Amino acid sequence: MIPALVNTTVGETPRLILRAPRLEDFEPFAAFCQSDRAAFVRQDDFDRAKAWRAFGHIVGHWVLRGFGLFVIVQKSTGRAIGTVGPWFPEGWPEREIGWAIWSAEAEGKGYAFEAAKAARDHVYRDLGWKTAVSYIAPTNARSIALAERLGAVRDDAAAYPGDKPCLVYRHQKPEWM
Repeated sequence: MIPALVNTTVGETPRLILRAPRLEDFEPFAAFCQSDRAAFVRQDDFDRAKAWRAFGHIVGHWVLRGFGLFVIVQKSTGRAIGTVGPWFPEGWPEREIGWAIWSAEAEGKGYAFEAAKAARDHVYRDLGWKTAVSYIAPTNARSIALAERLGAVRDDAAAYPGDKPCLVYRHQKPEWM
């Protein structure tokens, strides 16, 4: 028997389910990691073994922190299409809301916005965060546009992880909270 993450938050939006990662999510995740689509979320070429370790990092984050990136699942198809949510691995200067859409077919349909908005609400409402950022590569126009659509504001004074410069977008706590 393969143990599952239990007592993890499951979120829903009108079109999506946000849930903890499962073994069956590895195949679409590995395909993403080995594609050009992953250029903004990895530093070098990924083979299946590196994708496996990265997937383990996502699962382990849930175990060690009690929260982590949700897998985004389309309600209409049951298909896993990406990740979104709270992220704070060792070495990160601040807690992050991260996102990635794994396939081109799922891009441009508003899924990332729908999922990221739900994740932002979750970190402020359920996790009690006082602030959150998103670390974005300067050339990642889609993620910059998404952060701005979410109401995040660029914070050039904020620290970022690693030695490769990135933009830091600070998320505002939703007004209804």
